Amino acid sequence: MFKLLKYAKKYRIYAFICPLLMIGEVIFELLLPQVMAQIVNIIDPANIAQANLDEIFRLGLRMLIYAFCSLFCGSVAARLAAVAGMGFGAELRSALIERVQSFSFSNIDRFSTASLITRMTTDVTTVQNSFLMLIRSVFRAPIQLVSALVICISISKRVSRVFSVVLPLIIIVLAIGGPIAIKRFRRMLKKFDKFNASIQENLTNIRVVKSFVRTDYEKEKFNYSNEDLTKASIHAEKIMILGEPLLMLAMYITILAIVIVSAKAITLLEISVGDFTAVFSYVMQILMGFLFTIAMIAQLFLSEASAKRIQEVLNENSDIVDPENPVEEVKDGSVEFKNVSFAYGKGKNILKNASFKINSGEMVGIMGTTGSSKSSLVQLIPRLYDASEGEVLVGGLNVKNYSLLSLRNAVSMVLQKNVLFSGTIADNLRWGNGDATDEELVEACEIADAHSFVSAFPDGYNTDLGQGGVNVSGGQKQRLCIARAILKKPKILILDDSTSAVDTATDAKIRAGLRNSIPDTTKIIIAQRISSISDCDKIIIMDNGKINDIGTHGELLERNEIYRDIYNAQQKGSDDFDEIGGEQ
Repeated sequence: MFKLLKYAKKYRIYAFICPLLMIGEVIFELLLPQVMAQIVNIIDPANIAQANLDEIFRLGLRMLIYAFCSLFCGSVAARLAAVAGMGFGAELRSALIERVQSFSFSNIDRFSTASLITRMTTDVTTVQNSFLMLIRSVFRAPIQLVSALVICISISKRVSRVFSVVLPLIIIVLAIGGPIAIKRFRRMLKKFDKFNASIQENLTNIRVVKSFVRTDYEKEKFNYSNEDLTKASIHAEKIMILGEPLLMLAMYITILAIVIVSAKAITLLEISVGDFTAVFSYVMQILMGFLFTIAMIAQLFLSEASAKRIQEVLNENSDIVDPENPVEEVKDGSVEFKNVSFAYGKGKNILKNASFKINSGEMVGIMGTTGSSKSSLVQLIPRLYDASEGEVLVGGLNVKNYSLLSLRNAVSMVLQKNVLFSGTIADNLRWGNGDATDEELVEACEIADAHSFVSAFPDGYNTDLGQGGVNVSGGQKQRLCIARAILKKPKILILDDSTSAVDTATDAKIRAGLRNSIPDTTKIIIAQRISSISDCDKIIIMDNGKINDIGTHGELLERNEIYRDIYNAQQKGSDDFDEIGGEQ
């Protein structure tokens, strides 16, 4: 928790003034019972009419001033605490999102999306509330507790002895229950991660759920996750649930004991009725101070688990960083792999000893069976991952020599999963180039064969896509993603199976547009259809994480068994389709 306080630096003045004001509030609250005791002592129950009303009014006015000052200090402190607390939470969330944005793919793999969301919402809110309570109560509660106790002792030692029994008992219970509560809350937060993951998966894939009529199954899965979280929450809260009534019982027993002891002291003339009134007020302040202290400790126990989870993200350093003196410009789009191997995490190499060279401006196809590491290979080019062994060169230099910004600006990649964001088509396209003109948007869409369907929308490029691009088809989404990548004007364009949802004629138009409109850009196309790469300058065949062969369409048909088998299977499928069509 305390390690995170550096994110409250901007609000340190608020955090400093707030406790001072809270101390002021406590001082005025401590003065009130003494004035009340003086008023009670002035009044003679046997002859109220003879009471000194002027003195009573004077003391009453003093009480009013003290009460107003206490209210003022408390109100201003509450305002400052709110600003500091909310600001601290905002800074913490900003730090988290900044850290996550700096992660490489391998860093992101270590945290689930649901877990990161929980840490940036629930955990940050918990820590934020603890900070808010801390700056409001860290001085107020202990000072109120100790000061009221000292005044109580000075008025009546007999009455104060009650606390010597009650307070140690409560402290012992807290010392035992605190560590248990922390462990239980940690388990609860892990269940919260799983619960969020279940919801996220269900809502993200709601169309698949409905199309497969799996609503009942998803409800059952949600109910299981929800019940699991509920049980963990109840288990974690049990200590709080049991502790609160026990604490209140201890308070009432304390009050009762003090009333009994005080009554005896009054009969023995050890304290006056006015002093008893003051003592009783101080007893309530002691108990309230103790309650605040316990609440603060309980909140810190709870936030300790959340703070640790937040710190895990903040302490996670990206394993892909800029070199000390990075190269800021990529000369051209040439790509070379020299004995490159790659493994996810500490697993076995899935890419093994890959070596090849692509000249700048070439169009290169990559093909292979499922799981042959085609996508893993191209993700090494913009350093989404780093090679485990060997060298990846772009523009004649090792990719590790470039700054990440310059390298990734030079490489535009359309991933297998086509992602669009909420907003208009134009907004999404300008992810590739924020300063792109309307003419440049149209030009990129014409190359990607997207202009025709975009212009058919009533609002054209201002058409709202909805969340995740739900208002366009899979093929339209792919073409918009390709146009977005083209707008970046990269030296290297990588299409990772990015035309699978379009027909062969559209696929051919896109390839022709790429070849004719951006001839100097190196184009790397991963595809399952031979028709998508048959006109490439060279084709790389991958098998089981290795480079099996490299050649043109004709060369590979003649000598490569894998390529020939794929070609024959796809040709046979085309023939069968034609025959079926003819019969119909």
